[in-house]
Amino acid sequence: MNGATINLLYFARVAELVGKRSETWPLADETTGAQLLASLQQRYPQLGHAARLRLAVNHEHAKGTAPVRPGDEVAIFEPVTGG
Repeated sequence: MNGATINLLYFARVAELVGKRSETWPLADETTGAQLLASLQQRYPQLGHAARLRLAVNHEHAKGTAPVRPGDEVAIFEPVTGG
């Protein structure tokens, strides 16, 4: 490990389920949003099926194929609907 990290921000129900609003996550090499979500599900099984979660990388909504690099800020949240 080279000391590289990302900053994870959890919102709403996700924050309730993991018991925190943010954490620093070690990340030595680039990954994808989908791989990160899968790792989160392993660490926090209470999140349920991680594919339903959404993310934003550096304040931009991102798909699962989006790259996540050391130094990035990643927000994790559930999909929301209006109506």
